[in-house]
Amino acid sequence: MIDEEICPADPWQVRETRLETSLLGPMESVFSLANGYLGLRGNLDEGEPYEISGTYLNSFYEQRPLPYPEGGYGYPEQGQTVVNVTDGKLVRLMVDDEQFHVERGVLLRHERVLDLRAGTLRRDVEWESPAGKRVTVRSRRLVSFTQRAVAAIAYEVEAGDQEVRITVQSCLAADEEQVKVSDDPRVAAALSDPLQAVEQDTEQHGAVLLHRTRRSGLLLAAGMDHIVEVDGDHREETDVREDWARTTVVTVLPPGGRLRIVKFLGYGWSTSRSTEALRDQVAAALNGARYAGWDGLVAEQRAYLDDFWDSADVEIDGDANLQQAVRFGLFHVLQAGARTERRAIPGKGLTGPGYDGHAFWDTEGYVLPLLMYTTPRAAADAIRWRHAILPEARDRARTLGLAGAAFPWRTIGGQECSAYWPAGTAALHLNAVIARAVDRYRLVTGDDTLERECGLEILVETARLWVSHGHHDASGVWHVDGVTGPDEYSAVADDNVFTNLMAARNLRAAADACHRHPELAARLGVSPEEPDVWRACAHAVHIPYDERLGVHSQSEGFTRYAAWDFPEKRPDDPLMMHAPYFQLYRRQVCKQADLVLAMHWCPDAFTDEQKARNVDYYERITVRDSSLSACTQAVMCAEVGHLETAHDYAWEAAMVDLRDLHGNTRDGLHIASLAGAWSAIVEGFGGLRECESGPVLSLAPRLPSGISRLRFNLRHSGVRLEVEADHEAVRLRLREGRMTLMLYGERVDVSAQEVVSRPVVPLEPALPPPRQPPGYAPRRS
Repeated sequence: MIDEEICPADPWQVRETRLETSLLGPMESVFSLANGYLGLRGNLDEGEPYEISGTYLNSFYEQRPLPYPEGGYGYPEQGQTVVNVTDGKLVRLMVDDEQFHVERGVLLRHERVLDLRAGTLRRDVEWESPAGKRVTVRSRRLVSFTQRAVAAIAYEVEAGDQEVRITVQSCLAADEEQVKVSDDPRVAAALSDPLQAVEQDTEQHGAVLLHRTRRSGLLLAAGMDHIVEVDGDHREETDVREDWARTTVVTVLPPGGRLRIVKFLGYGWSTSRSTEALRDQVAAALNGARYAGWDGLVAEQRAYLDDFWDSADVEIDGDANLQQAVRFGLFHVLQAGARTERRAIPGKGLTGPGYDGHAFWDTEGYVLPLLMYTTPRAAADAIRWRHAILPEARDRARTLGLAGAAFPWRTIGGQECSAYWPAGTAALHLNAVIARAVDRYRLVTGDDTLERECGLEILVETARLWVSHGHHDASGVWHVDGVTGPDEYSAVADDNVFTNLMAARNLRAAADACHRHPELAARLGVSPEEPDVWRACAHAVHIPYDERLGVHSQSEGFTRYAAWDFPEKRPDDPLMMHAPYFQLYRRQVCKQADLVLAMHWCPDAFTDEQKARNVDYYERITVRDSSLSACTQAVMCAEVGHLETAHDYAWEAAMVDLRDLHGNTRDGLHIASLAGAWSAIVEGFGGLRECESGPVLSLAPRLPSGISRLRFNLRHSGVRLEVEADHEAVRLRLREGRMTLMLYGERVDVSAQEVVSRPVVPLEPALPPPRQPPGYAPRRS
């Protein structure tokens, strides 16, 4: 676990006070830099020691077979695994005849800082070689938000009190040796030497390497260029081989003398372009970076982030750790989505190889709501990616014997890659969550351009899927059977409440969109009767409810299952590592919020009393073996008045990686949980909701005792809104224009000319604070 001594609370930075090699893996993820297109793990400059060396390009993957001991019709045949592409981070240092290494000589000081406002990673090291020569090393690293194919490193060496010969080797390295990142031998095979050399070019101050993946056939180009600054003579030369390139700079520094090298990196990949075109693209990226220079890239980065924070910042008084963590999460969500540009947002972003680099429903469910309020263009591009893989989704639906489109549970390139169908194929709610993102984008931005461009087609095809899968019983009630909801410990169930409510919302949204765009709907083949069928199914949907207990049953019959026998001590690993799915599937135990998530995303389907009783019931059986759970539990605990419990859950969602709470941060950050931390605060303590009719935005701020003031910014309908609340009052400000919203159920007009202030409306919880299973109380320590 990463403790506060190693990583102290700071509002605008994440600082590692000393190097702990036992924490290399998680800190490599924490210190990752990315822009949605290109990602660099936070490896040490010299490359060693490392836990997982990683440089990633969005959607660049290798294929691998998915064999089955007992196969069946419709099982996916090919998996996809993200590839560690050519590593350009490497900068090796020789001090006289000793190679700088943190585990040799004497490491006098070592500090790394991720600056959330500047968008840079800086490293400061003081080191004494075994021969007694001291040097100070300063490196600065960035992945550009404004020049998407570009990263840069400023590397400086300062001599101590003796003259010293300095040799710096700046490298590109393909097919680096990888540590084991998965127990699946197929993954190991796919990642073993995945890149085949195609072409190499030596430039005046660097080189370009081109490779192609052996199975998926994707073409990759990586290049480097350098600017050398030193007082006195130096020698520079570049060597190139098939899988590596090295630019070497040698000089002799007097006491206090400095050598500074600025390294520019350019990356590109393609499925179809020629080697010449891709090589020229990378050369152009390097020329653009060199033209801007290090200072220009830093200035562009700061300006980009200033604009982002102006729309996205969250201020928290009273909880320094939560303040740091929510900004850390906002920064990494931006890094995951800013420049995806019609590619997926993986579950780990570009911070590590976890989940094979796949994208899930996490993107539309947790990440896009945040991006819609802060960086709507990035959210729109993520939706366009879903539209781009619509042909594969249609093919998958036909394979399953369904109409419309069935989007993949996990994928990189658009094909289904989930080999376990009860948790993958059966989780059809994914399609409704995608549809919700399409509809929510229109509600939040006030712009229907994306709906006309591609959103309507997604809505129509997902609506057709639900009609073909669901059915009416003899009494006319509409059912959706044989599905897996968000709770993966309850697979292949009938009438999962979350799935049914989300499917109904999908059907209504599709019908309404066809009404808004009748000519476009007709071009998509929507008959005049089809939207009426969708509305009828949505109206007749079955929502299981246990009258005896006075709570909603997560799925039909769930509340009659036997109780799970929770031990007195919580196991260190998830329950699925200690009990067979056969046992989990037939007991009342939830991996993550499911029915509770239904109340969060479909609030109008439940009364206040039902919400309170449901929260109380499901808190007692939810074990949060998924990082997606805590944020939703925070939101709903806050809504029913359990603010202190909500605070604990918000802390857990936000700190999942900064404290490595699940013990797997080494594999990459939990991007959806980091986005969920924003949800826990803004939707939980801020009470933010969207209504499907009337004033779209609704707010109801209420703070726990440990937070004295909350302020957050967001974009809505083209204007920027600032919400500030303490325990006494709420204040609303607009930067420009005017808007109407609901505040504690009251219709309020807000304009740029004045601040709207209202007293906080307190909420008394209907029930005592809920209890969790033994050992499963939320963590805040």
